[in-house]
Amino acid sequence: MEACLAVEKEVDRVFSKFGGINDHARRVLSDLISQIQSLKDEYQNAGEDHVLTGIQVDILKQNMTKIKETVSKLATDHRDLHSTVSKVGKAIDRNFVSDFAATSRDSVFTSPEKVNLINKVICQHYYRQGMHDVAEELAKESDISTEPQEKEPFTELNHILDHLKNKDLEPALAWATAHRDSLEAQNSSLEFMLHRLRFIELLRQGATHQTDAICYARTHFRKFVHRHEKDIQTLMGMLLYVPNGINSSPYSCLLDSEMWIEIYELFIRDACQLLGVCVNSPLTTSINAGCTAIPALLNIKQVMMQRQVSGIWNGKDELPIEIDLGTENRYHSMFACPILRQQSTQFNPPMRLICGHVISRDALNKLCNGNKLKCPYCPMEQSPSEARLIYF
Repeated sequence: MEACLAVEKEVDRVFSKFGGINDHARRVLSDLISQIQSLKDEYQNAGEDHVLTGIQVDILKQNMTKIKETVSKLATDHRDLHSTVSKVGKAIDRNFVSDFAATSRDSVFTSPEKVNLINKVICQHYYRQGMHDVAEELAKESDISTEPQEKEPFTELNHILDHLKNKDLEPALAWATAHRDSLEAQNSSLEFMLHRLRFIELLRQGATHQTDAICYARTHFRKFVHRHEKDIQTLMGMLLYVPNGINSSPYSCLLDSEMWIEIYELFIRDACQLLGVCVNSPLTTSINAGCTAIPALLNIKQVMMQRQVSGIWNGKDELPIEIDLGTENRYHSMFACPILRQQSTQFNPPMRLICGHVISRDALNKLCNGNKLKCPYCPMEQSPSEARLIYF
């Protein structure tokens, strides 16, 4: 991110300088054209036999000198602009590393199975984005098979999202009504939020639609009173300001266009939760995680090379440092052994003792004394073989 900001600063400098040169050139050239045009009109009206006076000759010479100086100044500014543009390229070279081979292993994706898996992930991403023609062509060219359940739900969702972008709530309302029981099971407020936005849009049209808004509220808000009583009271308060205009009322914030962005994001989140899929596609998640991890990996690789300890990173399925990708990229429970202070792995999983306490397998092996093991947290003695592997 710091590299992007550094390059963005140089790009902004180019745009700023280009805008200044453009405005200056337009203003100067406009003045010169006006002066030359006035001189031309003056001489054309003087007659064919008119002889230039000394003052007129001096004025022509002054204008010619001014034109040459202006052209020279514009050429200089143009050269300076090229210099500023070249700094952008240098900033990119300075802040971005083109060789990422040190942070990846090409052999991971060389097998046909892995290539096929990558194609499937890309194909699924296109389905999720509503680009079905691209996904179908990719599936055809890469010879991968796609199941109907992989694309049919996203076809409907993208259709609804397209309507929401055009501020059409009908398809979303129909979908929320059809899945009401499932949405209520996951404690979703999507259906109410859609009806609320529809009610606000009716009030936005003025006093002529006030009666329609009241009828709409009586029809649709009754079933949401137990969960959204205060929100409904707020909506009813808006009715008092309809005759004089809601834009100047205390409820004007509810007319913000951000409401449509919120309902768009809420629909995506709740619909994906209902389908049992992540909001972001696996491809998007992988790219975002890689963009977060690469700067840290490049820095640690450079430090290792400077200290001549690059052999520590031996290319196995491990990282030399811990990289925090944020809570939004945590999909699995994690266990850290309270004895060894280490996070559990596939080869060092968590083990549950018969007393209920959990430690790692390495800690279990270190604490056992023959066929006896004393729990480090309670006085219960047990056999190491009685410990059970726990799956999170």
